[in-house]
Formats: sequence, structure tokens, C-alpha cells
Amino acid sequence: MRADRIFAYGAAAGLIGDLLLGDPRRGHPVAAFGRAAMGAESRLWRDHRGWGALHTLVCAGGATACAALAARAVRDRPAAAVALTAAATWSVVGGTSLGREARAIAGALDAGDMELARERLPHLCGRDPQALDGPQIARAVVESVAENTSDAVVGALVWGALGGVPGLIGFRAVNTLDAMVGHKSPRYRRYGWASARLDDLAGWPGARLTAALAVAAGGRPREAFRAWRSDAGKHPSPNAGPVEAAFAGTLGVRLGGTLAYGGRVEHRPVLNGAAGRDVRAADIERAVRLSRRVSVLALGVCAAGRLAMGRRSR
Repeated sequence: MRADRIFAYGAAAGLIGDLLLGDPRRGHPVAAFGRAAMGAESRLWRDHRGWGALHTLVCAGGATACAALAARAVRDRPAAAVALTAAATWSVVGGTSLGREARAIAGALDAGDMELARERLPHLCGRDPQALDGPQIARAVVESVAENTSDAVVGALVWGALGGVPGLIGFRAVNTLDAMVGHKSPRYRRYGWASARLDDLAGWPGARLTAALAVAAGGRPREAFRAWRSDAGKHPSPNAGPVEAAFAGTLGVRLGGTLAYGGRVEHRPVLNGAAGRDVRAADIERAVRLSRRVSVLALGVCAAGRLAMGRRSR
């Protein structure tokens, strides 16, 4: 079986596995990678960019190399290669767990249980939840759903189409490292620089595909494209900007504004401010459904692209 078909079949099976099963409750490979990365950090940490780059190379490079060895071991066994691709896809995408957590917070907001909503918010993002009211929590959830649709699903599928199992695993490793050390705290401002920059590069194609599919799948293409074109560049993240702006335009809401991370307050520009309204709890379900549609379309686009690459190479 050709490599392009192996990816198409395996990625489809892996995404279906995620839709049906979600993340494993114990023994998640990403959690295991996180523990290994923490162990490497405990030995390598210095307040220096070079040591941070070494940490990135050891962790992300090591994970990608292991994936490449596994793929090489099954390259002459098509069934095993499809199974490996399916397992890798299932382990790195997280759309179902993302939607589950978002819906749990929406349910708490609908029930008026602000304490439960604040308690669950850190499962999705690193915001400080205690000072947030209901609409601010809802906005944080919608922003997290938008950004993680790119990070947890579409970006992985893009790199899987480009690089097979090593692409899937390597992208997830880079994205996980960025979440661990890529933020601008005093400890990681220099040490996490390499992980953050590499994540920006790796996430670039997936973010643009996510934004384009949100425009196409949301039912408000003109509004979504206008928000993407006019507001994406205002966001401090080169990849979160297009995705959040497209989601904001599609859903007809305002995203961005003041937020707090780990005691640090940021005042971000408002996305879709002129045409949107404040986010409501009901918008969380709409964002989750949009995320699901975008994920399925991304699988189709990436599988078709991989098949086209295979035909062209032949």
C-alpha cells in the first residue's frame, strides 16, 4: 500500500477513534512526553536561550526520531503502518476532550455555578479564573476552543500529511513544549524562547487552514473573512490571531480584550469588535460544533493533499 493511502486511512481511523473515545484517561502518550520533558528541564534549565534550545532539540527531536524509527519498522507491512498512523493520530489530536471540557463549563454557566465554571477553566487554558464573570469565562472558552482546534487537531493533521507519523508526533511535541515553557514568565522568558519560536513556525500552516475552514464551514463566510483580514494582525500571536478572528466573525461575537495569565495582565485588541457582540454561554456550544466541522474538513483536505502529493511524485 502506498504511503499516501496509509496516511489517509490511518488518519481517518485515528480521528474517528478520537471522536468516539476521546483521550485515554490514564497513560496518555502526551502526558508521558510531558513528564519526560520536565525531567529533561530539571537537568538542563539555565536562564539562557542556548540551554532552552538544547532542551527543545532533545525533547522534540527525540520524540520525532522515535516516531521515525517506529514508522521505518513497519514500512513494509501496510496493515501495521495504517495501525501505527491511526494510533499516532488518536494520541495527538484532542478535539473530543476539548469539546467535552468546553461543554462542561457551558453547563456550569447555564446552571449559574460560577465556582464550578472557574474551577474547570484551567483545564482549557491558563487564564486566572477567579476575577472573571460569566461572559468573560465564556469568552475565554470560545477563544480556547478556536486556538486549540488549530493546535490540537488541524496542525497535527497538516504535519501528518507532510511527514507521516514523525510529522504527527513532532508537531505535538513542539506544541506541548510551547505550552510548558514557551510563555513569558521570568523563568521561561529566555529558556522557552526556542520552543515558542519553533511552535510559531510549526503552527503557521495549520492556523491558516483552520481559519480558512472556519470561514467556509460557519455559515457567515463574508463576516468571517472580513474579521480575519482586518483583525488577525492585531493579535500578539501570529497563529492564534487568524483562528480567533475567523471564529469571532463566524460566530458574530467579540473576542480578545483584557485578560490575565499567572498574575500578568494583558490588554489585547478586540477581534470583530465593530460587528460582534459579547460572548454568551450558548456560544460555547456553537464554537464546539464549528470546531468539529473544521476538524472533519481538515481531515478531508489533508488526506486529499497527501494523495495528490503521492500521485505527483509517481
